[in-house]
Amino acid sequence: MNRLELTGLTARPSQVWGGIRLVPLVREKPVEGLRLHREVYTGYGSAVVEVGPRTHYTSYIPHGFVADWSGEGARSATYGTQLAGADGSGTGSAPPRTVTLPRHRHHRMAKRQPGDRLRFLPLHLAMEGYLSLHFGGPSTAWEEWSRQALRDGLSPRAEDAYMGWSVRGLDDALRAFEIHPGQCGVMVYAADALAAAFVLPHPDDYRLLHPTLVQDLFGELVHQYAMYGAPVADFGARIPDGPRLRTLAALRAAARQQEREWSEAHDTLFARELLDSSYGFDRVHRMGSFTLWRFLPPFLRNRGGQHIGETVTDHKGQVAYLKTFRLSEAQIRRGHLLQRLADADWLLPRAAVALGTSPEELVRRIRAAGFETLLRDRSR
Repeated sequence: MNRLELTGLTARPSQVWGGIRLVPLVREKPVEGLRLHREVYTGYGSAVVEVGPRTHYTSYIPHGFVADWSGEGARSATYGTQLAGADGSGTGSAPPRTVTLPRHRHHRMAKRQPGDRLRFLPLHLAMEGYLSLHFGGPSTAWEEWSRQALRDGLSPRAEDAYMGWSVRGLDDALRAFEIHPGQCGVMVYAADALAAAFVLPHPDDYRLLHPTLVQDLFGELVHQYAMYGAPVADFGARIPDGPRLRTLAALRAAARQQEREWSEAHDTLFARELLDSSYGFDRVHRMGSFTLWRFLPPFLRNRGGQHIGETVTDHKGQVAYLKTFRLSEAQIRRGHLLQRLADADWLLPRAAVALGTSPEELVRRIRAAGFETLLRDRSR
């Protein structure tokens, strides 16, 4: 287990639109040797990704990201980068859940392209990690488990998510606020609950990909907070008057001190749940001196918000790219339950003891989590 460290990134004072708070993340200097651009998939609809023999993943996938460590990224970063609405023009609104026949087929979540480039599907890489959590099901043929569980495991698995278009206020906030010089990322909050973090290696990459947040996936809790939460308080610098503030230089220094205090408060209070948690990292692909990872939280109960995500780090461990997804309470419970079952070798009495409950109550929890097909009929 390791933690995320956003070294080299500084939080600037937040920008507020109703219940949405955007916290810009600024780099002193870009991460050298890596650029990211967008590979556009025309139209709105579902896509199918072949992830293995007789195994596929179906979801809404509007675009892919292409990581370029060839040294030509400065010239190719704008390739394929555009934001199209449902009618193919502008950033117009799209329905939050569009259901059509599959339009695209991809081979693998991350696939090497000609030259030093890698195409991967943002957030879906992280979601696949969550969906595949103990996907094989029971490792031992205990009598409690069904034949289907022993044969197919947790196949199929599905989770709900909302498009950024349907997160109230997000579209307006992204359109209304200016992008800071040197901005390489943003923290998105709904009703002051961390919804997502998005980080890129270069300011030019961020400027081009900033609008794509409205096409990202967001969890049910984020959608509810944005819909029903009250407006949040805006940042306001409070500089007391005094004899030391008689010059423009002194006033500028006091304003910068306010910015530093905001940045420290943000990291300590707002982003603590993301930065203070430990994660299990799974390496996806090496890219020269960079590595693409996806990560899962420890799925601990009563620990507040927990996030899955994906990141690219350099050889020093510096985060060049980051994208996260906040899990709902139900998703955390399912992850926690699967972890405890796997730790107990899928033996129900042993897992019940670890969870501080009875085998009968554990069976009820398995059914409530949507895993009832794992159980034999007599256990229901």
